[in-house]
Amino acid sequence: MEIINNFPLWVALFSILFAQGIKIPLAFIASKKWDMTLVTSTGGMPSSHSAAVTSVCTAIGLEQGFDSSMFAVCTIFGVIVMFDATGVRRHAGYHATMINQLVVDFNKFVTEARTWQKKEETEKREELKELLGHQPVEVFFGALLGILIAYFANMYFIGS
Repeated sequence: MEIINNFPLWVALFSILFAQGIKIPLAFIASKKWDMTLVTSTGGMPSSHSAAVTSVCTAIGLEQGFDSSMFAVCTIFGVIVMFDATGVRRHAGYHATMINQLVVDFNKFVTEARTWQKKEETEKREELKELLGHQPVEVFFGALLGILIAYFANMYFIGS
């Protein structure tokens, strides 16, 4: 039952849940629409990936020291995760947007080319997910959120 006392693990999991949950009211403020699917979606403000990795790094730094090898390892992996969120995953989202538009354009062309064949029911297609990565500001606020959650949780629960 040692896992119950694993502060870095619990603070990271809480950071993920908090970051995912706060996306709903933040999106409502921006769009005036409630979208509960944001709880399980990737991308958006704030980055739950950044919140998780920075909170676990901060918690380990607070527990083992900011000069420890474990903090160094966490920080390097955290930087890689945040770099990936703003780089590869964001660009994959751009590609998905373009592919989805190409599919729409192609389907429109085929429909117009075959006007003599009208179907009673339109075929459904599954679109690629376009919101995969994060803008740098989303990663920054996710990282800030993770650090703050770890710091205040440490003060409240650990008492350091």
